[in-house]
Amino acid sequence: MILPIGPVHPGLKEPLRLKLKTKGEKVLEAKIDYGYVHRGIEKIMEGKTWQKCIFLAERVCGICSYEHTQTFAEALEKISDVRVPLRAQFLRVITNELDRIQSHYLANSTYFKAMEHETLFMYMLSQREHAMDAIELLTGNRVNMGWNVVGGVKMDAKKIHFKQILEKFESIEKNHDRYVGIFENGPLVGLRSKKVGRMTKEEALKGRAVGPIGRASGLKHDLRENHHTYRDNLEFKPIWRKEGDNFARTMNRFNEIPQSIDLIRQAIENIPEGDIRTDVEIGSGYGEWRNEAPRGEVLYMVETNGNLIKHISIRTPSIMNIDSCAKYMLKDVATVSDAVATYATSDPCIACAERVAILDIDSKKYNTYKIL
Repeated sequence: MILPIGPVHPGLKEPLRLKLKTKGEKVLEAKIDYGYVHRGIEKIMEGKTWQKCIFLAERVCGICSYEHTQTFAEALEKISDVRVPLRAQFLRVITNELDRIQSHYLANSTYFKAMEHETLFMYMLSQREHAMDAIELLTGNRVNMGWNVVGGVKMDAKKIHFKQILEKFESIEKNHDRYVGIFENGPLVGLRSKKVGRMTKEEALKGRAVGPIGRASGLKHDLRENHHTYRDNLEFKPIWRKEGDNFARTMNRFNEIPQSIDLIRQAIENIPEGDIRTDVEIGSGYGEWRNEAPRGEVLYMVETNGNLIKHISIRTPSIMNIDSCAKYMLKDVATVSDAVATYATSDPCIACAERVAILDIDSKKYNTYKIL
């Protein structure tokens, strides 16, 4: 039988339809229906100044909103042949890694909620609050930070801000290992996580899985390795696993959190004095830039006409990870409840997967959308 889940369902944090082909409780096949939250952000950006577009870019995704503004800014900096001041680069690293910490805790909390482990669900949200507080200390906001501009960042940070951020890390680290241990060693959690929702390395390559989802299946790919700030100034190596199941995806995010804390400490200890922003005259041309958002690769392809955005196309990690989940993770899942939990481990964001919708006016099919 075909079992539909969604578009509105307690197990889904955003609207889409998950269609499971089942035999009894066993899931044989899964398909995803998108199309419920198109906002047309890319089309709205056309003909607008970068100042308006960077505001819109931050609203592509509500959870990893920060990386969209940095990627947008760096694409325009590439077009304009500008390298931002080193202090601003370090401040971007700090903010980026704080955003990764809160996103990973939220992703794991969603998984624990889906598998009905409400204790760990609440622990994760409690841990996340320390990272959110640190983000607010640095940028003045908790979610949409308004931190990046083309040429650098809006505001500087003082030593007192760095000191307070490091104190927040002490609160995170106090309980992090204990909570990881509850997950890693809990027999009930193991039964619901290990060898469930497996995706092999070959399948991850076919599905173009990115971020912790791909790395949990053995793909040693992290764009931070190639980013000039990380490559030239910080010690960094990707974290990966090879089991490819729900356990591996959750643990990969857990293990990346201490790494992000270490990267922030490196940045704070070595941050240079100097400017935080350079004036940029936006050039005309085309540029691409990729960054490692918490969920994986974010790609901005931008064409400018001076200060105006002529055309922009955004590829977010969720579309590849959700499709990989439907094609590979959900096949042969033993129970429907495990299917919902497996879907949660892909850390799906429907809002960032759906950005452009073209209404088919000519054929008068007003309910037909073409996804770009």
